[in-house]
Amino acid sequence: MSRDLTKGPVMKSMLLFTWPMLAGNLLQQCYNMADTLIVGKALGTDALSAVGSAFTLMTFLTSILIGLCMGAGSVCAISFGKKDWQGMQTKMRAAAVLIGVTAICLETVSFWALTPILHLMQIPAEIFELTKSYVFVILFGIFFLFLYNYCAYMLRAAGNSYVPLLFLGIGTISNIFMDLLFVMVLGWGVEGAAAATVAAQGISGAGILIYALITEPMFRKMAACPSPDGRILREIAENSFGACLQQSIMNFGILMIQGLVNSFGTIVMAAFAVGVKIDAFAYMPVQEFGNAFSVFIAQNHGAGEKERIRSGVRGAVKISVIFSLAVSCLVVWLAPSLLRLFLQAGEEQVVAVGAKYLRIEGAFYFGIGLLFLLYGYFRAIARPMMSVLLTVISLGTRVVLSYLLAPILGVTVIWCAIPAGWILADLVGYLVYKRQKENSGEDKK
Repeated sequence: MSRDLTKGPVMKSMLLFTWPMLAGNLLQQCYNMADTLIVGKALGTDALSAVGSAFTLMTFLTSILIGLCMGAGSVCAISFGKKDWQGMQTKMRAAAVLIGVTAICLETVSFWALTPILHLMQIPAEIFELTKSYVFVILFGIFFLFLYNYCAYMLRAAGNSYVPLLFLGIGTISNIFMDLLFVMVLGWGVEGAAAATVAAQGISGAGILIYALITEPMFRKMAACPSPDGRILREIAENSFGACLQQSIMNFGILMIQGLVNSFGTIVMAAFAVGVKIDAFAYMPVQEFGNAFSVFIAQNHGAGEKERIRSGVRGAVKISVIFSLAVSCLVVWLAPSLLRLFLQAGEEQVVAVGAKYLRIEGAFYFGIGLLFLLYGYFRAIARPMMSVLLTVISLGTRVVLSYLLAPILGVTVIWCAIPAGWILADLVGYLVYKRQKENSGEDKK
């Protein structure tokens, strides 16, 4: 089920590779909504607050592992493009050791420092023990998250985006079923919701690993490969760390903006919270397209297919911009109606603030669509620190403008600062891309 992205029609190959990743993200979004609904309906507001307050912590921990796997996957995709099978297997082995050890350390430290971490997060006293119980159980799933994401990104590096979707779907369905069983039938409370998540992660992680070992020769042959030398370990570590750092910076910047938004009161907080959910659905397709584009570029970079890379870049930019503009029109037009889907009747102040946020930010979705392509491009050509730099520019602009001007000019500055950061990072990324083409002689006839 692997797909060689160095052959065949450029855009057809890229789109066929993209759709399973897009479907997987939609599955995850559906599960998040189902989980929230089950906990809220069965256990009440306190339980829902406890589960929600743990979300930021788990997102941060998960982003570290996903970033590491993403970076390692780009390196392995380059080897796949070169048809360097032994090199790819050696790099897979190095990535498994480095990321696996990181996952174990992350899990150990999180258990050890759980109470201080929750105090640092300023969890309210009335839900502190509830939150601690939930997080204590769900931390057992970190290693399973490593298993799934490691196997998924290695399979995608070889052009296989279907199998990760299959096991994500199995995990999602299992999670919803066990949520209903553990929470609503057995009455295990928030610990039951956490146990359902961990069990589902175990099913998807162990399942995809067993599948890979049985059906994919590159997984079976890893153990027989020579031990990776220092050069390979550095290559994996540098690219994995760069992608990990990018993911971590993104989450940290979002947390800083959330803190500033909170200072404007509950109406603005509620509007922002709902707006962010709508954003997640609105630009999720171009985010997954950027990840698929990254694998395409990495394979063709490894194969030395410069013309396919140029064609891929041109086609990807057109698709991303056209899709983003279409979504922008819908979000700007339907902003109040979209907000009311998440709110109770009569909350018109929240709707008004949220509509302003969506109309300002939503008009510029093309900016983040292009930024996802730039992230993927530089990650694919083994320049992960450029992706980090663009993330710093995007979020740094947003944070600086917001903190300097919002106390004077109001919350609208925060909404305007978000697309300003996207566009500035796009310009810098384009200039670096153009300079690289000029230096390599690609623009010369």
